Amino acid sequence: MKPTLNKGAAGLCSSTLEKLKGFTCMAEPSVKHSDTQRVKKKTGGSSSKICDKGSSIRPQDAPGKHSDEKSSAPSRRAKSIYTPLEQQVIQLKQQHKDALLAVECGYKYRFFGEDAEIAAKELNIVCHLDHNFMTCSIPTHRLFVHVRRLVSHGHKVGVVKQTETSAIKASGANKNTLFTRQLSALYTKSTLVGEDVNPVCRLGDVEEGGSGDVVLDPPDSFLLCISENWDKLRKQLTVGLVAVQPSTGDVLLDCFPDGESRSELEGRVLKINPVEILVPSDLSEQTHRLLHTVKHRICVVRAVIWHVCLGPPDSRSLSSVASLESPVICCLGPLIQYLQEFSLERVLRSERYMQTHVYRHLTDGGVKGSLLWVLDHTRTPFGRRLMRKWVSQPLTDPQSISERQDAIQEILESDSLTLNSIRSLMSHLPDLERGICSIYHKKSSTQEFYLISGSLSRLGLELRALLPAIQAQISSALLQGLLLDTPDLLAPAHSFLKVLNEKAAKSGNKTELFSDLSGFPVLQERREQIQTVLNEIQDHRREIRLTLKAPTLDYTTVSGQEFLIEVKNLLSSTVPPDWVKISCTKAVSRYHSPFLVERYKKLLQLREQLLLDCQREWTNFLDQFGEHYHAMKRAISHLATMDCLFSLAEVAKQGDYCRPEVCDSQCTIMIRDGRHPAIDLLMGEHNQYVPNHTELQGGGRRTMIITGPNMGGKSSYIRQVALICVMAQMGSYVPASEACLGIVDGIYTRMGASDNIYKGRSTFMEELTEASDIISHATEHSLVILDELGRGTSTHDGIAIAYATLEYFIRHVKALTLFVTHYPPLCELERLFPGQVSNYHMAFLLNEPAIVQPEFITFLYQLTEGAAGRSYGLNVARLADIPDTILHTAARKSRELESMVNTRRYSKHTHSP
Repeated sequence: MKPTLNKGAAGLCSSTLEKLKGFTCMAEPSVKHSDTQRVKKKTGGSSSKICDKGSSIRPQDAPGKHSDEKSSAPSRRAKSIYTPLEQQVIQLKQQHKDALLAVECGYKYRFFGEDAEIAAKELNIVCHLDHNFMTCSIPTHRLFVHVRRLVSHGHKVGVVKQTETSAIKASGANKNTLFTRQLSALYTKSTLVGEDVNPVCRLGDVEEGGSGDVVLDPPDSFLLCISENWDKLRKQLTVGLVAVQPSTGDVLLDCFPDGESRSELEGRVLKINPVEILVPSDLSEQTHRLLHTVKHRICVVRAVIWHVCLGPPDSRSLSSVASLESPVICCLGPLIQYLQEFSLERVLRSERYMQTHVYRHLTDGGVKGSLLWVLDHTRTPFGRRLMRKWVSQPLTDPQSISERQDAIQEILESDSLTLNSIRSLMSHLPDLERGICSIYHKKSSTQEFYLISGSLSRLGLELRALLPAIQAQISSALLQGLLLDTPDLLAPAHSFLKVLNEKAAKSGNKTELFSDLSGFPVLQERREQIQTVLNEIQDHRREIRLTLKAPTLDYTTVSGQEFLIEVKNLLSSTVPPDWVKISCTKAVSRYHSPFLVERYKKLLQLREQLLLDCQREWTNFLDQFGEHYHAMKRAISHLATMDCLFSLAEVAKQGDYCRPEVCDSQCTIMIRDGRHPAIDLLMGEHNQYVPNHTELQGGGRRTMIITGPNMGGKSSYIRQVALICVMAQMGSYVPASEACLGIVDGIYTRMGASDNIYKGRSTFMEELTEASDIISHATEHSLVILDELGRGTSTHDGIAIAYATLEYFIRHVKALTLFVTHYPPLCELERLFPGQVSNYHMAFLLNEPAIVQPEFITFLYQLTEGAAGRSYGLNVARLADIPDTILHTAARKSRELESMVNTRRYSKHTHSP
């Protein structure tokens, strides 16, 4: 039943509006004052704080003050004890209590009070006393390095810049007051966007070693918002989440039911791996506990409990999201309000939301030995990010899988030079995806803009030149669609690029940035005003020459001071008394005439006004480019897809890979000579991985019970089956001689032994919780992998639980199942479910000595029909170098226990009726 819509809120239901009103504001500080290491001055005095109003702002002890006065609050102190700059900083700090403020002061950025102590500790720089507060500073050209370092340590950093220029200020009524300063940007881990912190165009600095300590962006830096909705009638919890990556414009939406354990939410949080999380004030205790437990597994800067307006402010945006689920809408408002503080809300105001659900998978990762490590041969940063998505979100549509396979096959088999040319275009590209997003946020520097737009323009022109060859030589529908569409999408970049002066753009000179001012009338007029003043100054030379009787005299420039009239000191008597002496040496003196004083002052004002005009026009210019953002993003997505297809083709070249047949007609897994993709690659050609067959059918044998000795290769085998299925549904070739696979709707695994002390869960509890989740979600179209279920408790209980669980999967779930166990009684299920269950073991050679001592095992790593009677754990003990005395005792005890069990079995059978 659909809720009644409230027309007054652009189509949002009344229940959603009430939900939004429930958000409250309570920000968790990034650093607690009590935990901050104090930086003492050499004389032993205490440090200073700049805190929120109502807290003490403690200046450094003033000399000569009585001890009772040292700790007095600012309300009790005369305001004059603070310098004008300190008063300004105190006001700024009261407005931004949770941020470390870097304040622009000339050619430095300075931190004050406790901010200085924290920054000095994190940046390993000197902190010292200046007037009333501790202070430390960093050079302006190293701002991006130090801001990134502070943010990487979990701090929120604000950059405060001077908003007045000296010449304009000198001409105004406030010429004798302090420069005005305002917060220009805020940065956290998820909001590192902007020219202050973006090293895209400073790669030369990094390569030269001057910025070797730059903290680079992680692959993903998502900001996540979570909302919950409890249905009292159905007693059902629904969780909504929205994750946004402001640096790339990626937005993920999801809405799902969850249980008491919050396992669905946990899987999604770990998958998204957010760096910041926003939560509502009424978040349930269970979810709070979950977020605290996953903090050690994800990089959470801080969790913020936020107060939110009723969704996005403008009604057009509200109407565009009204079709989304209520818990999802409840996340958009807090995200938009939070990102407004950073001027990054534009990606969420767009009507084009990415309707993406977040999936849980075992295959994501970036370390050596992971599936991503095997598959990622991409050449671009945006291609690398897309490959991560492909690995974690395999396709479920056979048509889409087939299109990717066709493209990979053509890249593999084609001898066309066109494809080689396209692949070479992917080399040495900047991060175009993050670059256009920075432009879209209007935070791009001129250097970054020129680099990004230049790369886009070049790609567009080169691909357009290849269009005839693409149409004639490439047959893959996917490749053709990607390559033919991209040049038109990139076309606008060329028109924006040709407006710019390359030299000025690369140097960051905005006054000379636009080569053609016909489209910028304000700048054109200001330039004309400047030229008029310059002409007047040049014409004034005739009068100066006549006055000084020096027909060849010209202006000089010294230390940046222009239009100086230089006169030898011997001739100083010829200088009119109303001329102003600017500087002098032993030999000469330099002057400005009254006319030059007035005109030069006017010239400086016009130049500074031109700087402000250029900044305004630059922002407008970025805004105009932003109108093409979605087309550019689509083009870059096409390029990323090409990069990933080339990467998968590179994987398929490694040898003994085949194109799998994928269909959705029946849930089937048939793999001939399958190998583990990562182990196969790690072992190399000289130590060949032993291949194995797999055959599972939804309508026939769908369960394999796998036994065998410890270290015999059971876990590697079941992992290889799962990874081959993932690769096949990505559209990749797979490490096998032949493969035919039906589409699986999910791969569910229960592997390894680990507790969760943060939740108070034992190893056995973790096993059963994961098994319960699999039982709840797996279907007859799923692949389920259970590795040694039940080993976390006593043998009898473990066997009972493992037996009952596997029997339930066979009878009711009917998923394709690989079940690894060391419990022989489970093998009896083959007899109870003939045709559906088969026993297998990893083959081995046994050399059992005549005397009582551990057996010797030779592993063959070959999957073989039939169950293994024992696990031969003592062989592993020998391999682990357990002392012989212990091994002999263990071998004797093992024989005794085995004999006891056999005696009981014999007795049971002989006395049974």
